[in-house]
Amino acid sequence: MYNRIRDLREDNDKKQKEIAAYLCCSQQAYSNYELGMRDIPPDILIKLADLYSTNVDYILGLTNNKTYYKNL
Repeated sequence: MYNRIRDLREDNDKKQKEIAAYLCCSQQAYSNYELGMRDIPPDILIKLADLYSTNVDYILGLTNNKTYYKNL
């Protein structure tokens, strides 16, 4: 899961600071999500899925299908 949020961020050419601002958290808190040092709350997972136009299951590593649920 943690590698996926880092990969999604890097694929979208975003900095941790930008994502942290979008999520209304500190850059350190977001860094801890990427490093797996802090569990990602459900509301943050939903925001990340919306931001990257993917689904929560993909971020959690439950599927390799990136299909955005709002496009179904």
